[in-house]
Amino acid sequence: MRENKVGAIVIKSIALLVVLGAAYQARSQDATTPYPKMAPIDQYLMEKNAEIQLARSAAPDSISRDATILILGRQGYETAVQGKNGFVCMVGRGWGAAFDWAEFWNPKVKAADCMNPQAARSILPIAYLRSRMVMAGRSKAEIVSAVKAAFKNKQLPDLESGAMDYMMSKSAYLTDEGDHNLPHLMFYTRVKDGKDWGSGAAGSPVLSSPYWFFSPKEQPQMKGLPPILVFLVAVTNWSDGTPAGKHND
Repeated sequence: MRENKVGAIVIKSIALLVVLGAAYQARSQDATTPYPKMAPIDQYLMEKNAEIQLARSAAPDSISRDATILILGRQGYETAVQGKNGFVCMVGRGWGAAFDWAEFWNPKVKAADCMNPQAARSILPIAYLRSRMVMAGRSKAEIVSAVKAAFKNKQLPDLESGAMDYMMSKSAYLTDEGDHNLPHLMFYTRVKDGKDWGSGAAGSPVLSSPYWFFSPKEQPQMKGLPPILVFLVAVTNWSDGTPAGKHND
C-alpha cells in the first residue's frame, strides 16, 4: 500500500517537473511575455524574517539549521545568518534563472534553495554578481556582458564537481505555470548531453536544462560563458517530511 502511495507521488512529481520544464522552454521562446522588463525593486524584496524562514525551508532542518542564510537587500544578496556547515540557503528570484526565460523579471518568483559547499563556492558567486547588477537597474544584456567579463578575468571560479542544491520548500513559488511549485534537487554539471544521465527517458525522474539560455537560438550568446548543464531530480517529500502535492498556496 505504501509502495503504491509513494509511486503515485513520484509519478505526480515527475509530471509536474515535465510541465515546468516544458513551460520554461516554451515560454522562453515566446515573443509575448507578461514580464517584458524589470518590476519596481520593492516587488522583489521580502520582509527579513519571512525571507530567512523561506530560505531555510529549502532543505531538511538537519541541513538548513546550520547553514548560512542570505537575504536580498537593495545592493544585492547579503548574509543574514552566518552558518557553520558550508551550506548556503537563499531565496532565488526569476532573474537568477536562464536569461531567455519568459519569467525572468517575474517578481512573484521566490525560489528557495540551499546550496551545498561546492555550489556555494562556484555557483553562488554568479548569483552575487547577478543580484548586484539587477538591483543597480542593469539590463539583461549588461548582466550577460558583466558575467562574461568576470569569467574572462578569472573573477568567477570554475564549476566545482559535486555542486548541487536542495529545492524542497513547500512555500516556494517557482513559476506561474502548473502548481507553481515542486520539491526537487538540482545538480550542476559540465556534462554536454543530458542523455548521459537518462534525462527525459521514459520513466526517468531526471530532467536537464542549460544554465544560461534555454533556446538553441541563443547559443551564440554562450560564447565567453562556461557550459553548465543542470539536472533536476524530483523527490517525494517537501523539506518538512510531508508528501509532495500537499503545500501552501
